Amino acid sequence: MKLGELKSLGHNLADSFASGIGLLVGVYEMDVFAEAAASDPGYIEVNFIDASTTGSAISTTLQGAIKSYSNALPELCKKHCINPRQIKTLIARFGTDPVYGPHFTVSVEGIDGRSSTDRYIGFPGKRLRTGSRNN
Repeated sequence: MKLGELKSLGHNLADSFASGIGLLVGVYEMDVFAEAAASDPGYIEVNFIDASTTGSAISTTLQGAIKSYSNALPELCKKHCINPRQIKTLIARFGTDPVYGPHFTVSVEGIDGRSSTDRYIGFPGKRLRTGSRNN
């Protein structure tokens, strides 16, 4: 698996989730950015592999959406020609701030140890070039 393919998968998954529409899984009326801003620490980090979260408290609706995205991951991997067992990390961190507004960071890592972290602003998520790191 090429790192670029994994990065593309991570961006597509996180961008769909950030949109609040969730067409990928048919979930509607979710706002990860509003929920992140509603309580400290002001962000929500989503592990799309195991549907776990850290950061701000989340609603049952958002938790349901996260589980749906996690369940949809194998099919999305298939569309990207990626073996899901080749993915070690697939995490997105969502937040808002006065400078960037809504933004998210996607961190991916393959089982081969190659990794990448990219920041995106707005929606659709546009890559913030200064926040990119590949290993």
